[in-house]
Amino acid sequence: MGRRVPRFPCKASAEVTSGGAIELTNVTELSRYGCFLQTPRPLAAGTSLAVKIMNQGKVFAATAMVVYSQPDLGMGIAFREVKSLFQGVLEDWLRELLEKRGGAVN
Repeated sequence: MGRRVPRFPCKASAEVTSGGAIELTNVTELSRYGCFLQTPRPLAAGTSLAVKIMNQGKVFAATAMVVYSQPDLGMGIAFREVKSLFQGVLEDWLRELLEKRGGAVN
């Protein structure tokens, strides 16, 4: 089964909060509905968390859920609740990543 939206290689810093613990990590892939976070200690699938992504002087924040974990590599997360202000930041980043890849902008 294919993905519903494209994922783009991305280099950004992130902060993950789950159960009161905060971990600094990096985003390596980004899409409209989620991202992949590089971390040596991924959380278990189904874990709820809050994520903050920092890139180009802008911040994106959302609640999310871990969709899958890869030991020693990281975890794929799905964004759950995104406020409209942050949705605009995400859309801007995705547009820039698409243009870098040479794709058409819708």
